Amino acid sequence: MNALDRFSLADRVAVVTGGTRGLGAGFARALGDAGAAVVLVGRDATAADEVLGSLRDNDIRADFVEADVTAPADVQRMLDSTLALHGRVDILVNNAGACVHAPALDVTPEDWRAVMAVNVDAVWTCSQTFGRHFVAQGRGSIVNIGSMSGLIVNRPQWQPAYNASKAAVHHLTRSLAAEWAPHGVRVNALAPGYIKTDMSPVDDPKFRQHWIDDAPMQRYGTVEELAPAVVFLASDASSFVTGSVLVADGGYTAF
Repeated sequence: MNALDRFSLADRVAVVTGGTRGLGAGFARALGDAGAAVVLVGRDATAADEVLGSLRDNDIRADFVEADVTAPADVQRMLDSTLALHGRVDILVNNAGACVHAPALDVTPEDWRAVMAVNVDAVWTCSQTFGRHFVAQGRGSIVNIGSMSGLIVNRPQWQPAYNASKAAVHHLTRSLAAEWAPHGVRVNALAPGYIKTDMSPVDDPKFRQHWIDDAPMQRYGTVEELAPAVVFLASDASSFVTGSVLVADGGYTAF
C-alpha cells in the first residue's frame, strides 16, 4: 500500500454528529470524497436534505438519522440505524457542539448544563455506545472535535463553559485511547482555531485584533482546509496515532 492509499476510506462507513451544517457538513464531504459512506446525524431534517443532496450530487453515499445526541436512546438508535443501512460502522466523528458567550458571573446553571450536555455528556455517550461496538469488532476510529479553546482562553469573548467542555473532550479522548488501544480502536481529537462558517463571525471587524491579528498566519481557516485532518485521523494514514489532539489553528496557540 502506497502512502496515498492509506488515506482511502473505500468500503468504510462514517457517522458524523452535527453533520447537517457548518463543520459537520464539511467533514462529511471530505470523508465521502475519501470513499466512505456517510451517515449524517442531527435534529434538522430540512438542513439535512440540503446537505444530502449536495453529497449525493458528488456521488457520495449519504444517509440521515434524525437524533438528539444528548438522549442516550437516540444515540443507540444512531448505531442501530447505521448498522441496518450499511451492515457496518467504522468511524465516528463527534462534532455536535454548543457554546454560550457570557462572563462567568452571568452564566446560569441552565447555560452551563446546556453546553456540557452537548459538548461533554453527548461525546461520552456516543463514544461509549459506538466504542462498545468497535471493541467487539476489534477495530474502529473515533474523532472528537475539540477546540483550541481547550488549550487557551479566548478573547475578547468570555465562554468559560465552552472552554472547560473542550478541555474535557481532549482528556476524555486520551483516556479512551489508552483504554481501547489493545482492542484495535483509535481515539483522537481535532482542535480547530477560528474557522469561517455561517455561525462564526470571523469577518466581524471588532474581533479582528484578537482573532486574526494575534495569529501568526493572520487569517482564519476554512472548512475545506480543516476537513482533510479528519480524513487523516479517521484513516489508516494515522494508524499509529491515538490519544492525540491535532491542533489546526493557524499557529494561534503558538503565542
